[in-house]
Amino acid sequence: MEQIEAACRAGVRLIQLRMKEASDEEFLATAAEAMKICGGWGSRLIINDRVEVAAALGAYGVHVGKEDLPVREARRLLGEGKIVGGTANTLDDIREHYRGGADYIGLGPYRYTTTKKKLSPILGLEGYRGVMKQMEAEGIVVPVFAIGGIGVKDVGGLVEAGVYGIAFSGMLVGAADQAGMVNDILKQFSYVDYCG
Repeated sequence: MEQIEAACRAGVRLIQLRMKEASDEEFLATAAEAMKICGGWGSRLIINDRVEVAAALGAYGVHVGKEDLPVREARRLLGEGKIVGGTANTLDDIREHYRGGADYIGLGPYRYTTTKKKLSPILGLEGYRGVMKQMEAEGIVVPVFAIGGIGVKDVGGLVEAGVYGIAFSGMLVGAADQAGMVNDILKQFSYVDYCG
């Protein structure tokens, strides 16, 4: 809860709650509290994996991993008017999510990260450039968020590669001036606020 509050206070407006090891009861209780915190700051909460929790709480949306429900099934369960995103590591993953109606893609990892136990192959900046160019060539238009081990100095290159946004946790927790860091990152992107 402290991290969620800190992220909201710093100006983060789209927050994903990810608690892989939590029981259903613990996750539901935590998500309900997270919804209150986010609502108080005008931020939106995305629930990781647990579509039923997102539906029960009226969360802004859900994010499904590569080994979770397909995007199409998550959409069916959650209903229209909610955000459904999916994790991707390859262009094939992106194609599948795109065909399934994903509202966004979390593409990564950019580099090694300790927040995931089963880490897909590292993409690096060249990997992002290649995937983004191929998406453009195939006419795949869906917002792509870079994920996994991203630092402040990486943002400029990822923006140039064509990503829509970035996801981060450790970078925020370790920042001396969290609001200043978030503001500096937002200045590098030119897009309509995803939280509307």
